[in-house]
Amino acid sequence: MYDNQEPITGITAPPVPTEAPQFAKAEYAHIPGTELCKLCGTALSGEYYRVNGMMACGKCAGEAQAGQPQDSHVAFARAALFGVGGAIVGLALYATVEIVTSFTIGYLALAVGWLVATAMMKGSKGIGGVRYQVVAVLLTYFAISMSAIPVWVSYAFEHRHDKQAQTQSIDNGTGASDASAQANAEPDANGTAADGAQKQTNGAKQTRPSSFGHAIVLLVLMGIASPFLELASPGSGILGLVILFVGLSIAFRLTKAKPLSVDGPYSLAG
Repeated sequence: MYDNQEPITGITAPPVPTEAPQFAKAEYAHIPGTELCKLCGTALSGEYYRVNGMMACGKCAGEAQAGQPQDSHVAFARAALFGVGGAIVGLALYATVEIVTSFTIGYLALAVGWLVATAMMKGSKGIGGVRYQVVAVLLTYFAISMSAIPVWVSYAFEHRHDKQAQTQSIDNGTGASDASAQANAEPDANGTAADGAQKQTNGAKQTRPSSFGHAIVLLVLMGIASPFLELASPGSGILGLVILFVGLSIAFRLTKAKPLSVDGPYSLAG
């Protein structure tokens, strides 16, 4: 500044803010007329409704209330059919994993419960209720428990080959002596032996259907009880039952009734 220049006056410094600005939190002012229907996106004015807690216009609320799916025997039958399909898929998944890995992965019960419930809700087009929940729980338990049967069958076939190999090696040492003894037998004895063999064959043919059916029924009953048979090993058995219960709970929870809740009208402030 020059020596003969007068100082500039009348200019004041800007006020120093007493509080530091907040950049971490954004604040939005309410602007009337900006509320939108959450279902169709149109602007709301005057009044609004709530569809399952969401703001909606009168048109969408009316359509939602009138378009709720109604329970029927057809819907229930379709849900049960889809649930059976889901149970079969869950059974195959559960058994395949155990056969391949040789380990029982109890947490697959959660996936089975989800599969059955999701399939049933798909078949019923979103309709749920008590009878849907009961069927979902039964199908989930059936899929998990009966998965033990393919595992047992696989185990039996696997060890059958080992047993046949051992039996063949033993028979190779005694086969020659048995053949010579059979050749020296008398004709009458041969005839008697043939008659006896024929009678035994006929008797086996008569009793085989009965014994086969009995074996199937016994196998099914053992499969149904298989989760509780695991209690022979208390630690893993109890844990398996707990996981099974959680899987059943998932199926029960996902198939409950889910009706639409339509409330209103409410006044739109502003």
